[in-house]
Amino acid sequence: MEQTPQNPNPYASWSRDNPNAFMDYNFIKVTEVSLDRVVASLEIRPETRNPYGVAHGSALYAMADNATGIAAHTDGRSYVTQSSNMYFLSNRKEGAIRAEANVIRRGRATCLVGVEITDADGKLLASGTFVHFCVDQTAKPFNIGNFSA
Repeated sequence: MEQTPQNPNPYASWSRDNPNAFMDYNFIKVTEVSLDRVVASLEIRPETRNPYGVAHGSALYAMADNATGIAAHTDGRSYVTQSSNMYFLSNRKEGAIRAEANVIRRGRATCLVGVEITDADGKLLASGTFVHFCVDQTAKPFNIGNFSA
């Protein structure tokens, strides 16, 4: 049986109409993409809350990891998360939260990306840094235009 070839850089063909299955399952939406910058959002729902009724830390972390990963990918190379550091400062029971990820430094093998998660009023809920390891040095086209607001 013939196997369908895997796209080595799944982000190269992303658009609002073709989301990442993990992000879709976790209600994470990409709202803005430009070179070295990504904004993602998450509407807090019952499925994203912890037993205390606020947004689960893993929901914030997943949004941060995806936003920083896509920001790293905007150079067209393929990355995986190597390490991260998150500070959870506050939380919300409802409403929209937003992650803004910005590349701090690109190296040959790694990309350092900072992220801030805020609520609709701009209050800082979490902050962190992620190091993404480049697994494919070959740059492939990245269609940023599909994400522009």
